Amino acid sequence: MSQKLFLIMNSIEAYERGILSQLDFLKSFQKQKPPTSLKNTLFSGSGNSLASCSLAEAFSDGMVRAMDPLDLYQNKSLAKSKKIYFVSISGNTTTSIKVAKIAKKAIAITAHSEGRLAKASDGTIPLVSPNPGVFTAGSISFLESALTCISLVKTIKIPNVSPFRKAQTSAKKAKLSKRISVSGNLYQYPVAMYCAAKFYELLGYGVHYSRLGQFSHMELFSARKGDTVVILEEKNPHTKQLSENLKTIGINVVHPDVPSDKPSQVVCCIFFSQLIPLSEAKKCKIKECHFATAKKIRNVSNQMIYWKAKV
Repeated sequence: MSQKLFLIMNSIEAYERGILSQLDFLKSFQKQKPPTSLKNTLFSGSGNSLASCSLAEAFSDGMVRAMDPLDLYQNKSLAKSKKIYFVSISGNTTTSIKVAKIAKKAIAITAHSEGRLAKASDGTIPLVSPNPGVFTAGSISFLESALTCISLVKTIKIPNVSPFRKAQTSAKKAKLSKRISVSGNLYQYPVAMYCAAKFYELLGYGVHYSRLGQFSHMELFSARKGDTVVILEEKNPHTKQLSENLKTIGINVVHPDVPSDKPSQVVCCIFFSQLIPLSEAKKCKIKECHFATAKKIRNVSNQMIYWKAKV
């Protein structure tokens, strides 16, 4: 693609380009070697990065925890005795930088190895996936950070491109309303969080996300006839029963077909989470991501993410 054509690409096109680039990236992804001990180890990040950290928690079988950097900043004793992996694509999230300076040991997982977070840390794990070059929602950067976090706590086989095909087929079949709830269990709850974020970023939809087991206790009571519930989990007796019960009260259920092994299942659901709001954007003929055009909201976000307060 010529530089001129690349520059005029809109943010939805750039987002789709990023999604497709993941197929080649999976073939070249270099796993991290898990450390000999995970004792006193935390993962910390915000937004999509917190979802990546939460996948590390899930795949570690409870050996590590994922924490919001603001929780660590406001409770500094938690950080001072811990080795912390900080996930930040930009490498400039102020709260993570301030916590990195007081952590027992800080490792930055970032796409900007010369950024402020890397400089405040004791070590860096660079994220090397290609940048689409256009201001758009994250896709390949999330996949890389998620797989990096998982591989730091567990030795896994990196999935091939087949989960993408499953996700693509499921996303094309899905029918949505504008009131959506996304649920997943231990391994898929972080992906449900990420899925909701893609709806926020691309479409500005007010999407709920929850743990699958908690949905029937809480989020269900805000549901209305015609709403959509997305179940990011393999088909089993519990999910089948939930799906049947929801359909009887007029709720639309989207339950993608996913592989059975957990790494492939997670990657499939990541792809699905990227593709389903993209499909909706195309149906609505939307050319620009919502967050790219919502300048006032984005300004508030930037002010809070890159705040200047002293420690």
